Amino acid sequence: MRCTLGVDIGTSSSKGVLVDATGAIIASATRAHRVSRPRTGWVEMDADVWWEEFTQLSRELLAAAPEAQVAGVGVSGMGPCILLADAADRPVREAILYGVDTRAGAQIERLTAELGEDEIVRVGGSSLTSQAGGPKIVWIADEEPTAWSRAERLFMPASWLVRRLTGAYVLDHQSASQLSPLYDIDRETWHDEWWQRYAPTIAQPELRWAGDIAGAVTAEAAAATGIPVGTPVITGTIDAWAEAVSVGAHGTGDLMLMYGTTMFLVATGSETLRSPSMWTTAGAFAGTRNLAGGLSASGALTAWLADLTGADYPQLLAEAVESGAGARGLLMLPYFAGERTPIQDPDARGVIAGLTLAHTRGDLYRAALEATALGVRHNVETMRAAGADIRRIVAVGGGTQGALWLQVVSDATGLAQQVPETTIGASYGAAFLAATATAEHGDAPAIEDWNPVARTITPDPEVRARYDALFDRYLRLYDATTTVSHELAADQRGAAA
Repeated sequence: MRCTLGVDIGTSSSKGVLVDATGAIIASATRAHRVSRPRTGWVEMDADVWWEEFTQLSRELLAAAPEAQVAGVGVSGMGPCILLADAADRPVREAILYGVDTRAGAQIERLTAELGEDEIVRVGGSSLTSQAGGPKIVWIADEEPTAWSRAERLFMPASWLVRRLTGAYVLDHQSASQLSPLYDIDRETWHDEWWQRYAPTIAQPELRWAGDIAGAVTAEAAAATGIPVGTPVITGTIDAWAEAVSVGAHGTGDLMLMYGTTMFLVATGSETLRSPSMWTTAGAFAGTRNLAGGLSASGALTAWLADLTGADYPQLLAEAVESGAGARGLLMLPYFAGERTPIQDPDARGVIAGLTLAHTRGDLYRAALEATALGVRHNVETMRAAGADIRRIVAVGGGTQGALWLQVVSDATGLAQQVPETTIGASYGAAFLAATATAEHGDAPAIEDWNPVARTITPDPEVRARYDALFDRYLRLYDATTTVSHELAADQRGAAA
């Protein structure tokens, strides 16, 4: 039985799937893990865990289907992350994660002053924010000179797996475009002048597209993973883009909503759209461009409430349904980990307004779901203002398993969402890319055949006016609380120092 294997390294877990030639999932497996938060605004992870979990997942999947003949391997992972390694591929420090890690504020200010914001946007497509990888590289050079003196190579989760599997030193264009200011988005190549200025000792990875074959499994990797020697491995990409592939939401006019620990949005087009508050990136495929955004906390926020209250998710969801639209007069800002787009404010903080002694945990849970939904609406409206042509919305990720969160997002945004048959996410998209890259005689699969739309969530017109009013208050609440939130964020940094 011809299969492809896909593995994704996520923020809270690594997931793997073994998929046959028709797109059916033969086996799946997960390994939960935690990131490290050594200081306020710092989010890190030990890269050795990525490889350990990959080997565990691959062996478990292959043991579950001994008849499987692995034709190709797909990889993806959270990002943009910054993992620097020495000449022997030993990490010089833990990997610094994507926009939820906000440590490089001083470097963002310095690089913007040195290069000019307009020139940074012209070259890379986006202003420097906590999502940009370049300032985090400079942070290591500034703050950890011993680690920096050993650094010679740059990886992200997917490219780290590729290196361990094949020995290839590559990075996909999409991931590279989030290393601003080191990538030229119009030329689709590294910006050599700025690379030599800010990362002179780091060898430039060879650039490939996500579905390109990067290399083949080595004997050493085969012994560790159980995958046969010589099996092709694709270059891979960041998880959100692999998620978009998994549901076919990577064509012009498509918007993918990824429901996970964080919320991610990817709008696809053919033109390079530049927005000061969103992320302009290369796409997963040649000839595509994306305008992307992300909430720093979505599933993480609901998990926090579950931990805090001690209630399980079915209880909280039932109570949130009973609470109803508007959460009985509560309004929450979901900025519990700062916020990425569109406000780009790492010092934003969570706010719960309207609390009384009569409110319940169900009201709080409903308010949290509505907060993420209003955050999605803020992003969508900002994308459209920048010129994004959003015609079709596809939902993916673990959060799509329940009906309430999807319905709240549709009600708050006024937008229908298509939910495909398989929403397991990035690992499935990675397996599809591997199947496409290794297709025999040009017989490449179509994602519409692998993963058709199963249902469509439509907004309830009866609650539209209520959510319109709530969105206006949502915007005004942030403006009204920004000064105090920033002061509190400064106190938190001082307490953690």
